[in-house]
Amino acid sequence: MAKKPHDTPNLDQLESGPWPSFVTGLKRLAKDKDSMVDLLGHLEHSYKTRQGYWKGGTVGVFGYGGGVIPRFTEIKDANDKPVFKDAAEFHTLRVMPPAGMHYNTDILRKFCDIWEKHGSGLIAFHGQSGDIMFQGCSTEGVQKAFDEINELGFDLGGAGPAVRTSMSCVGHARCEQSCFDEGRAHRTIVNTFLDDIHRPALPYKFKFKFSGCANDCMNSIQRSDMAIIGTWRDNIQTDEVLAKKWFAKHGMNELVNDVIGMCPTRAIQLKEIKAVSKDASVSSVAVNDTQALEFNNKDCVRCMHCINVMTGALAPGKDRGATILAGGKRTLKIGDLMGTVIVPFMKLETDEDFEKLVDLGKRAIDFFAENALEHERTGEMIERIGLTNYLEGIELEADPSMVSAPRTNPYIRMDGWDEEVARVKAKQAAA
Repeated sequence: MAKKPHDTPNLDQLESGPWPSFVTGLKRLAKDKDSMVDLLGHLEHSYKTRQGYWKGGTVGVFGYGGGVIPRFTEIKDANDKPVFKDAAEFHTLRVMPPAGMHYNTDILRKFCDIWEKHGSGLIAFHGQSGDIMFQGCSTEGVQKAFDEINELGFDLGGAGPAVRTSMSCVGHARCEQSCFDEGRAHRTIVNTFLDDIHRPALPYKFKFKFSGCANDCMNSIQRSDMAIIGTWRDNIQTDEVLAKKWFAKHGMNELVNDVIGMCPTRAIQLKEIKAVSKDASVSSVAVNDTQALEFNNKDCVRCMHCINVMTGALAPGKDRGATILAGGKRTLKIGDLMGTVIVPFMKLETDEDFEKLVDLGKRAIDFFAENALEHERTGEMIERIGLTNYLEGIELEADPSMVSAPRTNPYIRMDGWDEEVARVKAKQAAA
């Protein structure tokens, strides 16, 4: 039985609404854990004073420079002793999940047993970086907990200015929309950059995320410095039996409004079957005895919307691979950034294909390490130095797919071009 609980009127109020409250879970853990009793008192004090009282420090396990998030209390009495002594240290262990986040119940129960023995019992699946977050541990318990977690085959994830824990969707294992083996790509990248994950040595964080299709269940385009998103480059696949079955259930109104009308590039048309184009870049599927959907695959941007609405009747093409984007991130210095296409299409099937992905990752990380400013993400670096310089630095050719928007001014000044060419040639000759 844990010690007597603190009065927590502010936290109690959070349990009074119609939605489940995290406070209820903390109180349940506090029945057996003195650290959770004092954590609730610590949190109540923060609510009263409207201030945060956790500070960082240096805590880790042998041989690692990252993976543990230190938290020490700043709430002290007149003798500089922690007021909430059993929650004076409340460190978090970041643990890398399996690719695709596959677990069995035996592993989950062992996680719970380990953390109840060495920590607070509070576990979060998963943090923003994808880690399993073992929250609430004393400095003494960090190494003990890690040793037992490591015995199960799990490792610490990234923290600080390092390559961070990667994330991948369930993809190939269970999803029919998957366009490449996300689990293999994920594990290949992690195994290659494990040292960069455990020993922070970059200007700031660098994240890989893997999504099997353009639905992007990992939000990789928004949240990763290198996003690997599945796509295809041939014609969309169709199934006439399932298309007619879908149409019989949903009707013309939904077909026009939810499929044809929602196509961002107007690549879909409804035509009489006899009027459907025979062009090799056009796919078609009958929805009834007289009408068919026609897909102009040259205009298709692989957004997946029509496939999501008519799943089975429509499917990704057979020539599958991934688009690689760089520079996505949440707000930091210059606002939110989506990833920029740097490789429009890359096959990911053979060992050689995955070696090319690893090689690209190495060039991207090396360039980031040498050229980024402190506390600057890849996207901000690209904005500062320009996409052209970034592509040259990671040894990639420019491609029309990288254009985010057409020029607003179609005119280009050509005076001075000859002098610039002469200057560049002279520089190359001197080198």
